[in-house]
Amino acid sequence: MGKIDPAQFPKLLTVGEVAARSGVAVSALHFYEAKGLIESHRSRGNQRRYPREVLRRVSIIKVAQRVGIPLAEVQAALQSLPQGRTPTASDWKALSELWKDDLDARIKRLQGLRDQLDSCIGCGCLSLDSCPLRNPWDQLSEEGAGPRLLDPGE
Repeated sequence: MGKIDPAQFPKLLTVGEVAARSGVAVSALHFYEAKGLIESHRSRGNQRRYPREVLRRVSIIKVAQRVGIPLAEVQAALQSLPQGRTPTASDWKALSELWKDDLDARIKRLQGLRDQLDSCIGCGCLSLDSCPLRNPWDQLSEEGAGPRLLDPGE
């Protein structure tokens, strides 16, 4: 098999090509662009054209969303990357380091929640003395809104 000539690939991709290659809907690409996560250029006919490196950026966005990283954090991280080139493995390593502590904390909270829910799922009564969800007479209302017993980290 011969060497691939990069010149045989168009430098810019249409929004449809990016959608097909990335598995992301065209509407999502427009949304990402409106939020400043990706950039396009306009053709003479005022059609969006994306540089090829947008495919890697869209992949990073999808991975980050899958693990629950807010788009504002994704945007800040993407802005730290050099423009005009495809993000590299070392770029991804730097981004993942930014998110690692937060993801570890989320995992710990989710494991605690899972472990607390195990005893209640079987009976469903939510009124046992040992139930971590029990809140007789709405005593926790004075502490504020939300599931206080389930998220002790906040």
